[in-house]
Amino acid sequence: MTVCNARPRAFAVFYRHLDRWDVGYFRSVRWQWPPSVLCPVRDVLTRQVREVGTHEDKAGLPIIGKISFSGEVFLREPDTRAKYKGRLFWAHAGELIYSKIRVKQGSIALVPQDMPRIAVSAEYPVYAVEHSRVDGSYLILVLKSGIFQSYLDGLAHGGSTKTRIHPKDFERLMIPLPPLAVQQAIVQHWRKAQDEIAKAHAHAQRLEGRIGGDLLKRLGITDTGGGILPPVFGVRWKDLDRWSVDFLRRNLAADRQLEQATYPLTTLGAIAKVSYGLQKCPSNRPNQHPRPYLRVANVQKGELDLSEIKCIDVPDEDMPAFRLEPGDLLVCEGNSADLVGRPAIWNGEIPDCVHQNHILKVRLDPKTALPHFVLEYMHTAPARNHFRSRAKFTTNLASINSNDLRELPVPLPPLKVQRALVAMVAKRRAKIAAARQAAESIATAVTQEVEEMILGKRSVKSAMPGAGK
Repeated sequence: MTVCNARPRAFAVFYRHLDRWDVGYFRSVRWQWPPSVLCPVRDVLTRQVREVGTHEDKAGLPIIGKISFSGEVFLREPDTRAKYKGRLFWAHAGELIYSKIRVKQGSIALVPQDMPRIAVSAEYPVYAVEHSRVDGSYLILVLKSGIFQSYLDGLAHGGSTKTRIHPKDFERLMIPLPPLAVQQAIVQHWRKAQDEIAKAHAHAQRLEGRIGGDLLKRLGITDTGGGILPPVFGVRWKDLDRWSVDFLRRNLAADRQLEQATYPLTTLGAIAKVSYGLQKCPSNRPNQHPRPYLRVANVQKGELDLSEIKCIDVPDEDMPAFRLEPGDLLVCEGNSADLVGRPAIWNGEIPDCVHQNHILKVRLDPKTALPHFVLEYMHTAPARNHFRSRAKFTTNLASINSNDLRELPVPLPPLKVQRALVAMVAKRRAKIAAARQAAESIATAVTQEVEEMILGKRSVKSAMPGAGK
């Protein structure tokens, strides 16, 4: 039996066989299954075209929004459905749908059972699955495999940004169709691995969730599970800084927790210098003095994403005021309500790097506080309540300013205690990294194993000893 890669570098074809002049179009998968096991997708899928009546009230229809690359089906928000224009078609639970534009990235799914029927546009072909011959979950695994994603990419046609997979091309795809028992064994193998991956991630999440509570406990503060907000409270008029119930509740919750602190309370502004970065404008586009700079997108929760770094023009004489130094804390002034004030630490990853004005730089007094200690404290419930209570809202965006950050209350133990707390957290984070790496290893291994089973290179012994050989 012939063995070949799914993406051959060289091949020959007769001109009379050309339907399209496109190298990608001629990609093919050479299976290691017997020919009798292979069949076109159209043998197990039947196209369904059931148009939604024009009398239907679109505002009440469950209209599809998108299929994610992971295969989740999302519906449009109710307030956007009434304005929808164009023809719609019914897709029932258990039927297969795919996005013509994004199927080559994995946008293909079975309509979930908790959605009895949904309305889709013509961009989402609908197919009934012949369950007597193919397991729906197995079919999705085949069509979402890396082998098939490459294959589908070659079939796409149209504009460079809106290439599509036509239903006729999709339906002629050849797939392996071993006995149902073998298909189900492959699915079971994949699901078992997903359970292990989920357990590994859950373990990492539990460890992550305990860090803040254990840190507070070492500071003499009782963790109330995220800072339970008092449903009823009293406050004097003279103590009102802002007329906001949420502001008062969160401040009260934080104050009650911090009252227990073993160590003296100070403010961030008393132990650090807080400053804004550069405002981007036409005058500082990269020119004679291009410098790498951090944007809000680069500062994630507790970590930096340096995959894309842009430049801004900063003369030499201005660099001392804006240059980032190892140990600087970076805090986003704006984000969603839950993430406003998200912090990360700069470790000197890029020389002569600066930051934009939507990121606040916190440079601590090294004789008083350790950056990693303050970073970890900023993730705890009292700190998060402080940022959340001070946030100002515009539409869906919350923001804080430099004064809000300076006024953050911080329990401040001696440097020796801070070092011990940082070491404790570092140990926990090492365990978290190991748990996440275990999940990644399982995911990589099962992806390879399932693809080899689909190709016929690996036998499915639990269902058919020697299958694929």
